[in-house]
Amino acid sequence: MSESATLGVLDRLRARFGWLDHVIRAYQRFDKRNGGFFAAGLTYYTIFALFPLLMVGFAVCGFVLALHPRLLGTVDDHIRSQVSGQLGNQLLHLIDSAIAARASVGVIGLATAAWGGLGWIAHLRQALTEMWWEHRIDSPGFVRTKVSDLLAMLGTFAVTMATIALTTLGHAEPMAAVLKWFGVPEFSVLNWVFRGISIAVSILVSWLLFTWMIARLPRAKVSLVHSARAGLLAAVGFEIFKQVASVYLRVVSRSPAGATFGPVLGLMVFAYFTAYLVLFCTAWAATASTDPRLQSVEPPPPAIIAPRVQVDEGMSARQTMTAMAVGAAGALAFSRITRWLR
Repeated sequence: MSESATLGVLDRLRARFGWLDHVIRAYQRFDKRNGGFFAAGLTYYTIFALFPLLMVGFAVCGFVLALHPRLLGTVDDHIRSQVSGQLGNQLLHLIDSAIAARASVGVIGLATAAWGGLGWIAHLRQALTEMWWEHRIDSPGFVRTKVSDLLAMLGTFAVTMATIALTTLGHAEPMAAVLKWFGVPEFSVLNWVFRGISIAVSILVSWLLFTWMIARLPRAKVSLVHSARAGLLAAVGFEIFKQVASVYLRVVSRSPAGATFGPVLGLMVFAYFTAYLVLFCTAWAATASTDPRLQSVEPPPPAIIAPRVQVDEGMSARQTMTAMAVGAAGALAFSRITRWLR
């Protein structure tokens, strides 16, 4: 029987298609390194960090409204015209409370956001390092680790804001507004062109963000080339997920229950899928790298120590008689030789 006949269907497909073998090896590495567990932890830290960020957002709005009384009056007039009765008064009271407590809310929000952000970036860096490296990376110390995490968090925040700004500028609506401002008439063909350009720009900026995360956030130096390829794979998968998620939100938001719980569930699924995708692509990059430090080395088989005990029962009676006869013959021969020499 030939070797190909003894292999399973999946093994034959892996031997035939290199990309399939690479994907399976990447998933095996991802699963061995507890990638799903790390993705769930990152989802928790992401959701947890949103609340202090909302507090900071409320504080910023409070400072802006306090510094611009005319804008505050416009907001109050708009609320009174749109929402009447007790609900409108409650909204106005909420705005006044936010303005009055803007300093304390901002300080608490910043402190909580910094604490939650450090936990998030530490968990993310540890997860990415686990996907890359087989062996444990020694910690440089508590203080140096926290300073490194703070710098990594600020760098990730800056890169994220830059990618969001580029994505916003690349959307179809700003492009259409610019053409309208220049007096260019609107055509249906241009809408499709703008949509294609917006998707391409979104993939490009996502590629930059994911490459930064995969290549620069691990706690040890990794290959930039393989990180860029993995970042492109993550960007394409992320864009496909965004298109599917937008359709899901439009369908779910039609019902009252979906409008209430759909965005929260969608946010959790979004955070988990993004973390899962980034970690899997990191495992994909690690399995593509030729660095011997990243390769999985199988441990040697266990040594089996089996002592052999042999009991010495001494000489048998026949062996004893033979030894005595040989000794007597030797003594007799020795005495004869001695007499002859004399």
